[in-house]
Formats: sequence, structure tokens, C-alpha cells
Amino acid sequence: MRAYLARVDAVLVQAVIAAALSFAHLHDLASAAGQDGWKAWAYPVSVDLLLVAAWRRLRSGASKAAGWWWFAVALVASLGANVATAGLLDLADVPDWLRILVAGWPAVAFLGGTLLAHTAPAPETASAPAEPETAGPPADSEPETKQPAPHVPAALVNHARKLADDHRARTGSPIDTDTLRARLGVPAPLADAIASRL
Repeated sequence: MRAYLARVDAVLVQAVIAAALSFAHLHDLASAAGQDGWKAWAYPVSVDLLLVAAWRRLRSGASKAAGWWWFAVALVASLGANVATAGLLDLADVPDWLRILVAGWPAVAFLGGTLLAHTAPAPETASAPAEPETAGPPADSEPETKQPAPHVPAALVNHARKLADDHRARTGSPIDTDTLRARLGVPAPLADAIASRL
């Protein structure tokens, strides 16, 4: 437990240092590009919020392509500011193209944040087309209902509980048998037996 806490503490310290330095670089670049006062402070907040939104999308397992895309966009903005303020750019004479990029960033960040926040139910709609495909097996399994219920290993039930808890956390509703069957990759009778033990 102590080793785990030490590792977490080291990661947190590194994250705070990296965030503080990146925050300062983004502020300095925005200020040099003509965004002074509170606006210069808003730029690093905007980049960090987009990074957090993209990271949350990646952790949710929903539409990872969008999560990776917007994470890369925010990371390029952050790394670009770090490199630009490392002496490679004369902050007293910022080129016009960079001023345009800085001025356009709020719109890009708003678009990315909005898309990440409002397309989260995508995995549920993605699983909907699978329902007609899974509609066949229950009909085929009608003769199997006369057979005794299959034995369900405890490890499989525990894994199914984790999937069900994750599903409830993401959607707010309990997992249905068809979704459980698709996630576990098991036949319908076994999925029914597992669902009855959740």
C-alpha cells in the first residue's frame, strides 16, 4: 500500500509541476500574442480543460477516436507554447500567423469541449444496431430453455458485476441482458443465468 501511495504521490507531484510550467508558458505566449490581462490567463485554463475533457472521454471508453483527436489538439497547443517560449520565438515580435492561431484558439476549444461533452451517449446508440442481430439467438435458444440452467463460474459473475457497475456509472441505468451478453461474448442462456445472479 505504501509503495502504491508513493507512486501516486510522485505522479501527482510531477503532474502539478508539468501543469504549472505549461500554464505559465501558455499565459506568456497568449500575452505576447496580444491577449493581455485576464484573457492571457484564460488561455491556459482553456487548454487544460480541453485536455481534461478529452482524457475523461478516453477513460469512459466512449468514442475513443474523438477523445484521442481532441487530446492531441490540446497537447499540440500546450507543447507548442512550451517550445515557443523556450527561446525559439522572439516574444517581443510574435509573427502574425501565431497571433491568428492564438486568437482562434477559444473557438477551437469551445468546439472540442462541446463535441466531447455532448456526444458521450454514442456507445449506447452504437450498441443499438447490435440488438436486431442479437434478436435471433433468443428465438433459437427456445429449445435450450428446457435444459437445466448452465453452471456460472464465480469469477465470471464477478467480472459481469464490474461490467454492470461500469455500465450503470456511464449510463445511469442497469445493464440489460443483451448488452451483457455482447460485452461478455457468451451465449444467451449463459448471459441469462449470469444476469439472474447480478
